[in-house]
Amino acid sequence: MQKKDSYYLKGIFYFLFLLALLACVAVLKILGSVCLPIILSILLSFAFYPLIRKLNLKFRIPWFFGILIVYVIFFLLVFGAGNLVANGVASILQALPRYQERFTSIYSEIAGRLDLPFDETLSLFDNLWNLLSIRTTVGKAAIGFTSGLYTFFKSFLLVVLFSVFLLLEMHFFKVKVLVAFSGNKKGRVQKITKKVIAEITQYISIKFIVSLATGILVTSGCLIINMDFPLVWGTIAFIMNFIPTFGSIISCALTVLFALIQFYPAPGPIIFIAIEVIAVNFIIGQVLEPRIEGKNLGLSPFVILTSLSFWGWMWGFLGLLISVPLMVIVKIICENISYLQPIAIFIGGRPQDTKKELVKDSDMLDFEEEDSPKTPTQTADEAKSDK
Repeated sequence: MQKKDSYYLKGIFYFLFLLALLACVAVLKILGSVCLPIILSILLSFAFYPLIRKLNLKFRIPWFFGILIVYVIFFLLVFGAGNLVANGVASILQALPRYQERFTSIYSEIAGRLDLPFDETLSLFDNLWNLLSIRTTVGKAAIGFTSGLYTFFKSFLLVVLFSVFLLLEMHFFKVKVLVAFSGNKKGRVQKITKKVIAEITQYISIKFIVSLATGILVTSGCLIINMDFPLVWGTIAFIMNFIPTFGSIISCALTVLFALIQFYPAPGPIIFIAIEVIAVNFIIGQVLEPRIEGKNLGLSPFVILTSLSFWGWMWGFLGLLISVPLMVIVKIICENISYLQPIAIFIGGRPQDTKKELVKDSDMLDFEEEDSPKTPTQTADEAKSDK
């Protein structure tokens, strides 16, 4: 009888969980402008917390000044990358008139071979718009990109402000957990938080190193064939590699297209840069990176691609950037709720690895349950001594 009641309770739990999940998706979609800056600030705080903590413990730098140092470096890196891309795009736009003749000759040859309409009295772009009827689409895309860029910069300062205050709070997080919880709840909250911070930091580190390697290799390939603006194409490859799969495709397409425009009709440099950028992005982005991330983060490569599609639909470009960290958090939470542990196994990579994590978690909880509960005063004193 108890077994039937257990199945009945599990069925009710899964049904209510599905309803709650659908409600959460609807709320996150509707309130994206409110929820997204908060989520970004939390992820940013998790990424910076280990570095600030190391500055505090190893170099005895006060917590506030550690935050200040990290964010100054962060702003310099963001400003440098943005300035490099902006200058490169401005240089390309300035040089665009001298590529007009190449544009026209390439299109006229393609139009002649494919029997496409081409009016020599019109410019290349007018011919393309007349052929493909994409004037409206291009206009909408430009407006969408501009508004998205404005929204990004408007939210950027808000995200930084939220993350600074959250990092100030995280300095006392352990004390708050010890005072607020007791027994196995205290250990579980600490464990979830530590694991989330460790794995998100690990993901960002892996992604940064892989993207940097991609950018350096693409820049080197452009330098070998004396392609114009090599730093621009390397920077674009670096930035777009933070978006799994789709970012690499866009980066490759832009680089090869520009090589075609610059070196046409010579086939050698075009073939070289096409093979180089495709090989670099495929080997690093599609072979090495999913294996490294899947092994270290415990996520299935299929789940990574699925989450990319889902969060991209939810929140656009920023959703693509944060899709994998959010799935890491979901997996860790599912691992620590008994009814949701099957979901954690399906989200994870190899089942035996996820099962080891679940066994390790249960052993820790059993050990914590043997500990006698302590008073808030005792736990606060322990936190101070650990600190």
